[in-house]
Amino acid sequence: MTAHDSEAGAPRSADDAQLQTLAGRFLSFRLAEEDYGLQILDVREIIRMQHITPVPCRPAFLRGVINLRGRIIPVVDLRCKFGMGLAETTPQSVIIVVQCASLGGNTPTGVLVDEVVEVVDLSAAQLDPPPVYAGGALETEFVLGIGKIADDVLFLLDIGRVLSTAENQLLADAATGAPPRPDSATPGT
Repeated sequence: MTAHDSEAGAPRSADDAQLQTLAGRFLSFRLAEEDYGLQILDVREIIRMQHITPVPCRPAFLRGVINLRGRIIPVVDLRCKFGMGLAETTPQSVIIVVQCASLGGNTPTGVLVDEVVEVVDLSAAQLDPPPVYAGGALETEFVLGIGKIADDVLFLLDIGRVLSTAENQLLADAATGAPPRPDSATPGT
């Protein structure tokens, strides 16, 4: 029996308590042809695509900033951050405004995605722990778990961990118009 197998009534793994805590509502969205999810409590709003003003001398994943009701919000291109190239905007493209403690607490951040799919409720039985790769060569600490919906897989993201501390500081600087710091992430990364 593996850590993910279960017998009638037996715990599936040592991760059961963590999966029980993770269970809840998620906003599912698409990047390329893959589905991802964010905990609904991290989502502040979903806005239609609008003009994004580029910020000079910043990494490619920082698409720029938008003016959202008088507040400057940095916008991250998740496709670019995940190595899928820059997102091409379509009529389905949206910006998901997120706000969570690890992104600076009160600093809302826009996340550019290909399209929002739906809000889904996932029980602990529909969740698996994040994948563990031999050698740990792939950085996946931002994956909370894997949601299973029918025959589909939903990668559940901890949006606060998608970016490093330096990259989060870069977003905060972009929102305030501060110049790039010498110790921040390098442009084009």
